[in-house]
Amino acid sequence: MDIILKKDVENLGLEFDTVSVKPGYARNFLIPQGYALLATPKNRAALETTLEARKEEEAKLIATANGVVDQLKKTSVTIPAKVGSGDKLFGSINNADLSAALEKAGVSVEKKYIKIPGNTIKRTGRVTANIRLHRNVEYNFEFDIVSDAPPAPQAPAAPKKEQAAAPSEEA
Repeated sequence: MDIILKKDVENLGLEFDTVSVKPGYARNFLIPQGYALLATPKNRAALETTLEARKEEEAKLIATANGVVDQLKKTSVTIPAKVGSGDKLFGSINNADLSAALEKAGVSVEKKYIKIPGNTIKRTGRVTANIRLHRNVEYNFEFDIVSDAPPAPQAPAAPKKEQAAAPSEEA
């Protein structure tokens, strides 16, 4: 079922987007809550006239979004996380964590605009998140997830030498 969003809906789309959702989700949640309209020909025509009337405002929003994308291109983010065996995280990293890390780096992006593949990250490494600031402005932002623990010292090598020296002293 095609609907037109009246408000930004996290993990679905932004205001004035036309999206396809399951009929039950539209009928039972989106339309009664006032988040969406059915995408009838009449409503689509009304959307086109609304977008025509908002052209100047849309141009300002696009310019602002492009400014944020320029800041994102200059920004590199590394998120430290607790790591278990191998590269597996304790817990996970989600769009709220990335939004907070970007805020620390000086770029303000709300978490609802960030889409991480699979919604959460459970391993260390380089990850790409899609940041959609406007209907026409998207950016694939790459960031790193690293272990927050310092590298383990190579202590096991030292005791082996002591054990090897100990038998020679006894003999």
